[in-house]
Amino acid sequence: MDLKIKVIKLEVPEACNIILGQSHFIKTVEDLYEAIFNTVPCAKFGIAFAEASGDCLVRIAGNDDDLVSIAAQQMSEIGCGHAFLILLENAFPINVTQRIKSVPEVVNLFCATANPVEVLIVETEQGKGIIGVVDGFKPVGIEREDDIEFRKKFLREMGYKF
Repeated sequence: MDLKIKVIKLEVPEACNIILGQSHFIKTVEDLYEAIFNTVPCAKFGIAFAEASGDCLVRIAGNDDDLVSIAAQQMSEIGCGHAFLILLENAFPINVTQRIKSVPEVVNLFCATANPVEVLIVETEQGKGIIGVVDGFKPVGIEREDDIEFRKKFLREMGYKF
């Protein structure tokens, strides 16, 4: 069996986060749209979902044309069936990931981040699949006391901790 491994670099637009996952049904874009909009109505987002059967189209939805277009282009490049990509602005993944995981057809999330992402793709005669992601950069050390203090202060300034 021929097996090719490829790396696709995702471009995360300024002020955006991405969520990359796997699902299994044509209604994924509508259900993800509702999950995001009903959780954070002020969020701007674009969704692209690659079908793995039938017409095998990249299905799209969202409330921001630019983000929808970028998601569609990047999902076309990834080209893995039943994968979805969400570009999210005016919200953080922490605001929507639990809701997205509760969408019945969602089976897996690969990452939710604002970092540069490399998607590891395997290609066989049948098609392509995501085998993993590289999210951001490798660690350069272990946090010290001043790093711990910075982390705690930062979380409180953002409102995530009291």
